[in-house]
Amino acid sequence: MTIRHLKVFLAVAETGKMSAAADQLFIAQPSVSQAIADIEKYYNVRLFERLSRKLYITPAGERLLDYARHIVALFDEMELEMKYSTEHTTLKIGGTVTVGTTILSELVSRFEAENPPVTLTVLVDNTPVIESMILKSDLDLGLVEGEVSSEDLIQIPAVEDEMVLICGTGHPFAGRKTISLDELQGQYFVIREKGSRARSFFEKILDREGVEIVEKWTCTNTEAIKNAVMDGQGLAVLSKRLVERDFEQGRLCILSIQGIRLLRSFTLIYHKNKFLSPPLKAFVQACEEYKD
Repeated sequence: MTIRHLKVFLAVAETGKMSAAADQLFIAQPSVSQAIADIEKYYNVRLFERLSRKLYITPAGERLLDYARHIVALFDEMELEMKYSTEHTTLKIGGTVTVGTTILSELVSRFEAENPPVTLTVLVDNTPVIESMILKSDLDLGLVEGEVSSEDLIQIPAVEDEMVLICGTGHPFAGRKTISLDELQGQYFVIREKGSRARSFFEKILDREGVEIVEKWTCTNTEAIKNAVMDGQGLAVLSKRLVERDFEQGRLCILSIQGIRLLRSFTLIYHKNKFLSPPLKAFVQACEEYKD
């Protein structure tokens, strides 16, 4: 059993075809077939079933897939470290849209300044995408809103975040400091896309209290949400960090909801089998110690 065997297995699992895996790896198809046969013989299991000229991974293959991804990712990381740099390290960090718009840039810049041998590459997307990429070892660590569902991920609450209700200066609620939750019934809202943890967080509160809102706009971009609110398209709930400057400049209004404080945490996530190198441990610590 070698790293080459695992790389061939991953290619077949990802493409679903021996021929496509061979093309991806620039090797002959018989070599791919032999590598899969070697693994199956070594573990005495069947990794794929062939149905209608396509390969489907078996439960045994699924078990191997998770290990193979992490072993190959760690091996590739070791190769880069040993071959190309004795000092420099690159970490792949993922952040959600809210995290990326609020604290991530400052956090990354501060960390790189204090740790010159380390470079952070950053991907900003929604929580399900970040979660999926960490599970596949495409990212080392993520900083997301709220919790994730996979039991294969370590979750560490890192930075407290307060969400607030906002409206435009021409909205009937403008000028008020507080409203009741019942007053949100039937109101137009500009909200994040489905799958966004910010959306899920607020929807759970509305469902619990039996309040129904009207979804007028759906946006993946927080600036678009703010602009729509400023132009009178509806209310929104966003991280307070995102709207403080606009509030101070009189561009929108921040409202409190009676009896409810919209508090949550930005959460560090990484795979439970992830090897935490010293640079990665340092970044985890930097996140836990982060202050605005």
